Amino acid sequence: MLKSVDKKPVTYVGYTKDLKSRLNLHNKGKGAKFTRGRKWKLIYKESFKSKNKAISREYYIKKNKTLRKNIKDKNK
Repeated sequence: MLKSVDKKPVTYVGYTKDLKSRLNLHNKGKGAKFTRGRKWKLIYKESFKSKNKAISREYYIKKNKTLRKNIKDKNK
């Protein structure tokens, strides 16, 4: 999970094989449309052996607003 470095931070959840490269792309404005125009920092990550498990967990975290808020609040 990424958190924007703004006065009013927002979070972004996604999956990737290369976390460092993906974060650099987002910070250069070349990632997902939602991430453009913001600077991001990594606040939470998990590792999975299969793409299907990673996508399933990504979906769960995106839909679980309470979990996202808890992770975001722990990383102020």
